[in-house]
Amino acid sequence: MPLSDAIPALLVLADGTAYRGWSFGATGTTIGEVVFNTGMTGYQEVLTDPSYCGQIVVFTYPELGNTGVNPEDEESTKPQVKGAIARNICHQPSNWRAVQSLPDYLQQHQIPGIYGIDTRALTRKIRMYGAMNGGISTEILDEAELLEQVLAAPSMAGLNLVREVTTPEVYEWSEPTIPTWEFNLEATANNHQETLTVVALDFGVKRNILRRLASYGCRVIVVPADTPPAEILKYNPDGIFLSNGPGDPAAVTEGIATAQALLQSQKPIFGICMGHQILGHALGAETFKLKFGHRGLNQPAGLQQKVEITSQNHSFAINPDSLPDTVVEISHLNLNDRTVAGLRHKSLPIFSVQYHPEASPGPHDADYLFEQFVQAMRTARQANIAEVS
Repeated sequence: MPLSDAIPALLVLADGTAYRGWSFGATGTTIGEVVFNTGMTGYQEVLTDPSYCGQIVVFTYPELGNTGVNPEDEESTKPQVKGAIARNICHQPSNWRAVQSLPDYLQQHQIPGIYGIDTRALTRKIRMYGAMNGGISTEILDEAELLEQVLAAPSMAGLNLVREVTTPEVYEWSEPTIPTWEFNLEATANNHQETLTVVALDFGVKRNILRRLASYGCRVIVVPADTPPAEILKYNPDGIFLSNGPGDPAAVTEGIATAQALLQSQKPIFGICMGHQILGHALGAETFKLKFGHRGLNQPAGLQQKVEITSQNHSFAINPDSLPDTVVEISHLNLNDRTVAGLRHKSLPIFSVQYHPEASPGPHDADYLFEQFVQAMRTARQANIAEVS
């Protein structure tokens, strides 16, 4: 698009820093927490990940939109971000799967974006001073006026955004169990001996998590985040999954209370990202807000000479000093900053990770965690059968 036809746009951060660029996607005004993602691929998965609800994402890769948009790569029914920030934008994608350009896709879903700014400088600022609220506008081009709206917006700390993204009703995941892009056919082909029922508590679940559970032979029933424990247990699940999601985990009090009650069932429980943090709270731990969070596809995690390259997306982390070490142990650390990246109960089949083993897009190093969950459910089922007999 010639710049002569481009619509001016303004980005203002909560500290008063302003960036002027051009609009892509929808016009209008949007306010959210400005964060950055360092991934070189997967902008569509990022935009549709419910964990980004309430946030404006800075993409550090220099050009966005080259591969367009397609339905298969959506992690939810629509873009979940408040806005997008890029250096350059491709208006004419080149990919055999593309059905739409990125600007048209965001315009369709009323998501504003700004491009033509120095995203490297913006990313360095967030790294130095921390994630902060910001606003993008094509209608308010006065910096002081837009700053006033940014300062009036609530902070991410203390914000419960799960209510905005959780499913309104129970449903059973029904997409084909082995899609054409399946990356671990050998492992999943051996996991259809018996059907295992998993109830997934939806704090903002990504579709690829449901795909991975299904590909490992699970019947997946997704329930709203406020579903009472008794209702969950009525499905007689072999295991319970606690999903990813947006906002401050400490504010999701109903989810924490549910997880605490489900611990008493002694059923296998697996948590990812927000689910990991919710499980930590249920076990008695506390969480804190990271300075700028972890968002990218190359975060090293591990412990005891073992390293996984992981995909991560989170603003909060568990305080290791608050963990009840008589009950739970740390299974993984983020090897960049030594924050807690995984937990494991010492006596029950309960574990969680702060990163995303479903890894779409991203590395597949951590896919074994789904196998562990499946094996834990099989072991528990066999123990129950033996106890009854």
